[in-house]
Amino acid sequence: MIFRPDDVAAVLECDPSVADEEEAKEFHMGLHVVAMYREAHELWLAGKKKEALKINYECHSKTGADIHPGAEIGKSFFIDHATGIVIGETTIIGDHVMIYQGVTLGGVSTSKGKRHPTLGNNVVVGTGAIILGNINIGNNVRVGAGSVVLKDIPDDSTVVGIPGEVVKHKGVSIKNELDHSDLPDPMMDEIRSLKKEISSLKKELEALKR
Repeated sequence: MIFRPDDVAAVLECDPSVADEEEAKEFHMGLHVVAMYREAHELWLAGKKKEALKINYECHSKTGADIHPGAEIGKSFFIDHATGIVIGETTIIGDHVMIYQGVTLGGVSTSKGKRHPTLGNNVVVGTGAIILGNINIGNNVRVGAGSVVLKDIPDDSTVVGIPGEVVKHKGVSIKNELDHSDLPDPMMDEIRSLKKEISSLKKELEALKR
């Protein structure tokens, strides 16, 4: 496996648990995923698509990460943990981007054209975040964990929530930033609604028994 120096440097810079370059190359799953993607991408560009897809399949089977070899990814790309990463074919990612586990950069269309997101430079995408469609995420953007982003995000922004909304732009808060405990939770909202309905039905049942 061939590791690009800039990708190794990104691991040493972004993951304090990694002691040195040797440890990164031997044990860091995210670095292995990036290296396999780089190899597959080169084959894809050379027209050897079957060979590229084979490497992608092996990477997905071994690590749980699925980066299509057609995606375009810049230098110093860092993936933390790797598990559950999905990056679609027409995704474009700039330089010095950091992605945590469970992130999806997906499409909302079955067209053959550009259907996946474009991320600028120095972007951080938090755990479990979902970014969908042919949208642009600007430079120096932070996407909060669990967010669902469906529209363009300007440079120098922080976006959180479902759907994702900009809460800080160029260092100025637009609204009170949410911490992880404040993020919208559709499942919990549904549970609360069901509990309320059950309570109402119980009262009606008690009334009928009288």
